[in-house]
Amino acid sequence: MKSTFPDISISTDRLVLRPFDMADVPAYIEMMNDELVVAWTEAPHPYTQVDAERWVRRIAPAQRTTGDGIVLAVTEFLTQRLVGSVRLRNTDWRTLATEAAYITAPWARGEGYATESMLAVAQWLFRDQGFERIELRTAADNTSSQQVAQKLGCISEGVLRNARIARTRTENGTDGGWTDIRTDLIVWGLLPEDLEGVAEQLADAGGYGAYDDWH
Repeated sequence: MKSTFPDISISTDRLVLRPFDMADVPAYIEMMNDELVVAWTEAPHPYTQVDAERWVRRIAPAQRTTGDGIVLAVTEFLTQRLVGSVRLRNTDWRTLATEAAYITAPWARGEGYATESMLAVAQWLFRDQGFERIELRTAADNTSSQQVAQKLGCISEGVLRNARIARTRTENGTDGGWTDIRTDLIVWGLLPEDLEGVAEQLADAGGYGAYDDWH
């Protein structure tokens, strides 16, 4: 069984999640060259204009049209500024399960945007698309990503040892280079029942309420 996600946008109180377009390219290049993004993603580095245009024109749209998942640019509702991205991939349409990954731009960190956008996507997946499982995989030292998973109500299910290649700054030399390192991955699972009450808890803590504005 093969299917695809609809071509959608999702709105929250502060954010709009939508397909990438060419106007996002300058900000996307800047975001993808940020040190934390370089360290924890497998994206090319340095991330160039060619890379960004290929992403917007071909790679991101193909995630949806091939049935693998969907890619959404996360933008501020008021300013329309790009503040991150959410990507669903490795979607299993028989078990209705998918893997989620998220990136936050350096100029938008500390605002709770990753949690807000992922909560909106999870609610859309579970309520509108009938999905039964979302999986997140976070590098062992990527505590910020792990905090997002915990706020969403994800359950830590185990560790994949030595499963990912991350990057770290080289200690010697002045070229500002990077070198590959091995890292463990923490596997997190989110089921529909895990999400119950999460929006209310976040709202009570000054976070975010439920989102049902998707089209």
